[in-house]
Amino acid sequence: MRNVLQTLQSLMDETRRIDFIAPLLLRLYLVPIFWMAGTKKLASFDSTVEWMGNSEWGLGLPFPLVMAFLATWTEILGAIFLLLGFAIRWISVPLMITMIVAMVTVHLKYGWQAIADAGAPFANERVMESTDKLAAAKSILQEHGHYDWLTSSGSYVILNNGIEFAATYFIMLLALFFIGAGRYLSIDHWVSKRLLAK
Repeated sequence: MRNVLQTLQSLMDETRRIDFIAPLLLRLYLVPIFWMAGTKKLASFDSTVEWMGNSEWGLGLPFPLVMAFLATWTEILGAIFLLLGFAIRWISVPLMITMIVAMVTVHLKYGWQAIADAGAPFANERVMESTDKLAAAKSILQEHGHYDWLTSSGSYVILNNGIEFAATYFIMLLALFFIGAGRYLSIDHWVSKRLLAK
């Protein structure tokens, strides 16, 4: 039995030869998320500044112009750096800060869930109420709309806008902060290899 366990452990250890795949996939997963968020802010920059500064219907943040600029360019440059595997541990820090700000200012008041599901853990009152609203919306569409056509690309859901997605991205960035960009398919790897060779 001991020999079997040692053999299995040895095989498991062999997978470390391709351990660069995990940070690569984390990076590639996050690239379009931050690219779309940043370029969307840039495309409507004045509206972004107004939304960040307005305390009635926006976030009510201080220095909205500075905050909008920092959030926009952190996300755009972050996406580029993630794609290239460049300065990953460094860029992870401002991206994590952006996620914390998003969680606290935008998503926290809606609880945990991104998509409302009354049967999921951490469902708050808002999520519980969404069940009736979603059922009513589906009923109206089934009676008065082309429901089969409308749902042919996916089922209808209610966006709860909780912290779930931002928290997930934060955890992914935290992992990248500790493990770095990964070997072979990152600029960081080759720069580090060159610096250590001297």
